[in-house]
Amino acid sequence: MRVPVSIPDITSDDVKAVRRAVESGWVSGTSPIVSEFEKEFADFCGVQYGIATNSGTTALHLTLASMNIGVGDEVILPTFTMVATANPVTYLGATPILVDSEKDTWCIDPEKVREAITPKTKAIIPVHIYGHPCDMSQLQEIAFEHDLLIIEDAAEAHGAEYKRKKVGGFGDASIFSMYANKIITTGEGGMIVTDDEDLWDRAIWLRAHAFGRHGKHYRNEEVGFGYRMNAMSAALGLSQLSRIDYYIEKRRLDAWIYRRKLTSLEESGLITFPVERDGYKSVYWMFSILFNKNFPLSRDTVVQRLSEKGIETRTFFHPLHQLPMYENDEEHPVAEEIARTGINLPSGNATTREEINFVCQSIMELVR
Repeated sequence: MRVPVSIPDITSDDVKAVRRAVESGWVSGTSPIVSEFEKEFADFCGVQYGIATNSGTTALHLTLASMNIGVGDEVILPTFTMVATANPVTYLGATPILVDSEKDTWCIDPEKVREAITPKTKAIIPVHIYGHPCDMSQLQEIAFEHDLLIIEDAAEAHGAEYKRKKVGGFGDASIFSMYANKIITTGEGGMIVTDDEDLWDRAIWLRAHAFGRHGKHYRNEEVGFGYRMNAMSAALGLSQLSRIDYYIEKRRLDAWIYRRKLTSLEESGLITFPVERDGYKSVYWMFSILFNKNFPLSRDTVVQRLSEKGIETRTFFHPLHQLPMYENDEEHPVAEEIARTGINLPSGNATTREEINFVCQSIMELVR
């Protein structure tokens, strides 16, 4: 058996939706299909406005640029995240300030955020890592006290909830990724959601090269971007969005199956499961576990042995402070430990029960 770490679930309805978009002849980012996707996704998140982009990274870059974050500004974010969270800050000449994570949720630690604030701090980017929400109440309190912006990085967390409210509605703006392995996909793509009409208007303008307003075509008044989503991607996104509740519950059920099959390893202290705090709803973008020091094999050996059985996994993100472009002498022990011991097991909209059983059986055999 070959078990991919994640593949999208592309149905015949998805194919038909994309075909209709192509056959309409209106395939650019100005298509009404894009506007419909923006509205439907914003409604799903419980906010007013959506701005579709061609990737999650460009969604974050466009958001930061629309907020006028730039040279001399500092933006606080977790060191345990994908590099795409930090790079847009750097694109604009601002400085990413990296902080450690909570030990249980692996999300940004609010107390570390508070300690990192300086007069130059302008924003916080909490990352809902692997589909588990951050402690948004504490982060909102900190932001209010220090007059800081919040941009939620919900790239991996479509439909996750904090205190019965979906992520995406807690910050001044929030971004999502629609990459192929996400909860829903447009192939490549992203989305900004916000309740701030001025931010929405500015982001829409900058997204298409800041074309002149009031009929002054080709009079570009700022440095803008070519970040629009095309109609075919939006059509795929709309079709996928119609099934998003099913996909979320499937991933939660898959996580429950993993827990049930591997419970004996967790109870004996060999592995650590991802937590789901009370009052939080994780969407388990990936089902991720830590291999504790008393596990009979190293994490990297586990990855190799599973690969030999045809099972694809992913190690955790490298902490950003250990990457060449963001390397520094700071120590962030929680991020360093979970990055050293964690792997993402096969988790996707098309992952089957048979595949999960095979993965769990293979891990149990490694122990024996």
